[in-house]
Parts: sequence; C-alpha cells; structure tokens
Amino acid sequence: MSYEKVAKAENGVVIGTKQSIKALKDGRAKEVIIAADADAHITEKVIDLAKENDVPVTTVDSMKKLGKACGIDVGAAAVALIK
Repeated sequence: MSYEKVAKAENGVVIGTKQSIKALKDGRAKEVIIAADADAHITEKVIDLAKENDVPVTTVDSMKKLGKACGIDVGAAAVALIK
C-alpha cells in the first residue's frame, strides 16, 4: 500500500504541495502521492505537473493517514517520493 511506501521511502520524501511541485520541477520526484480527500484546487497543479514530467501519481484515501505515514501530526495533501 502507498502509506507503507511513504513510510519506508529509502531516499526520503517531501511533504506538501509546494515542496512536491519544487521536487517535480527539479526532476527529483520519482512518484507523487495525493490524498483523495484534499481539495482539488490544491492538488491539481501537482497532478498536472507530474503528468507533464511522466511521474506516476498514486491516490490514497486520507490526508491524515498520509501525514501520519510521513511522521507528522497533521494531514498532507501531497507527498513526493525522492529519487
């Protein structure tokens, strides 16, 4: 499951839409994980940029669970796994 993938990411993750966008622009992101319960206007730029760069996008059901998998106490709308 994607939560486990985030928790066990070997090269680390960047948390949040702004940091995910930055990682995508820099070519450091190998996969983007988006929370389905996040507002679409917040995540659509990340999704569009990932598609432009041929980076796979995975959707999970919960911002809260995604944040917890990253080791933070708040929800995360987007997370990028780093190459």
